[in-house]
Amino acid sequence: MQRRLLVAINPNASFGRAHDAGPRVVESLRAAGHEVRPLVAPDWDLLDERAREELDAGADALVVVGGDGMAHLGANLVGGTGTPLGLVPTGTGNDLAKAFGIPEHDVDAAVAGLLAGLEAEPQAIDTGIAAWNEGGTRRTRRFVGAVSCGFDAIVNERANAMRRPKGASRYTIAILRELARLAPIPYRIEHDGGVLELDGALVSVANNGSIGGGMRIAPQASMTDGLLDLFVVEALGRTAFLRLYPKVFRGEHVSDPRVRIVRTARAVVSAPGIVGYADGERLGPMPVEVAVEPASLRFLGRTG
Repeated sequence: MQRRLLVAINPNASFGRAHDAGPRVVESLRAAGHEVRPLVAPDWDLLDERAREELDAGADALVVVGGDGMAHLGANLVGGTGTPLGLVPTGTGNDLAKAFGIPEHDVDAAVAGLLAGLEAEPQAIDTGIAAWNEGGTRRTRRFVGAVSCGFDAIVNERANAMRRPKGASRYTIAILRELARLAPIPYRIEHDGGVLELDGALVSVANNGSIGGGMRIAPQASMTDGLLDLFVVEALGRTAFLRLYPKVFRGEHVSDPRVRIVRTARAVVSAPGIVGYADGERLGPMPVEVAVEPASLRFLGRTG
């Protein structure tokens, strides 16, 4: 059966191994007999605007080509609407793709899975809603992975302020610079079970079990249980931080007494001077309120 599909392509994927992924996805979906509308724009805001216009005209599914940033965009476009979201992962993180076992950087395999997903019932997965105040305005954003409020958010904020170098090396430099000035962050965190007040290093509110390209911050997190996983690491010195950090990628940090994981449907995270990030995308200054919205996104893939 022919479907009308919108394909949103990462505006930053002009170079490298992903530069031709978008056109290949469009060509493959058309070859399978579908009506395909490619969405290309020079920046994220314009891509969002064009996608909303096309969605208003009607679509059977939205497909995003890129990494977790594109999945974030897609979730904000179709979350809560009933329009399914498909993903062809070509980014650097791809944590949502990992959760669903979608082949990364393999357009043919990912499109084959996407075509199979179009013939099946989409899986309903949870998303989170983040809310914060900025400039006297209440703002909200939907996310699929996690809201970060600690060291990783600080690194993102620094990297985004740097003009050079381009690419992944900018984040490496940002990490090194922030490690040199690592200091405890005073947190107040409200959650379903009470209030945590502590000096911390890493704090995230996770819907997916991994973020940042494979950091398994909450290995038991599920996108179908109607709950979020509050991940907290107490303040650490540089040496202790460097010892613990690699363990997060293997999920071996959970037994450390300085690590807490709390299941909750909502949380309010307050920390002076910290800017929150959701799925690697900038939100705004703390405090940020996070709440789960169960089964709010129909996804063209299956977990487990």
